[in-house]
Order: sequence, then C-alpha cells, then structure tokens
Amino acid sequence: MARMLPLRLAAPLALLLLPGCLAKTAVDIVTLPVKVAAKGVNAALPSQKKRDRKRGKALRKYEECLGREERKAAKEGRPMDETRCGEAP
Repeated sequence: MARMLPLRLAAPLALLLLPGCLAKTAVDIVTLPVKVAAKGVNAALPSQKKRDRKRGKALRKYEECLGREERKAAKEGRPMDETRCGEAP
C-alpha cells in the first residue's frame, strides 16, 4: 500500500504535465515544413537589403570617380570626361 501512494500522486500530476508536452511537439511538427521552406527561400534569393547595399556601394564608387575626374580635369584645364569612370550603375 505504501508503494502505491507515490504512483497515485504521480498519475494526476503526469496528466497535467503531459498534454503541454504533446501540444508543443504537435506544434513543432506542424510548423517545421514552413520553417524549412522559409530558410530555403532566404538562402536561394538575396534579400532586398543586400541588393540595395550593393547598388549603393556601386553608386558611391561611381560618384567618387566622377569627383576625382572633375578635380583632375579642372587642374589640367580640360573638360571632364565621364567615360573614364565607366557606366553609371
């Protein structure tokens, strides 16, 4: 009889705790395909932020080149030649 007492106390406690574990596992299983698909899309496509940063960097380099060319042309007394900086991004 003394051995059964802990089991009698543990059974109701287990009934209270297990549904939470089962529900969390079910949610994890259901959301797993969505998480995997999202990671695949993020890996396959460069983000807009990365594209914007790359374009901004190219534009800054182009504008720096134009500034250098303008100063050099003014110093040499000739018209500025934009073709020396390549094509505008």
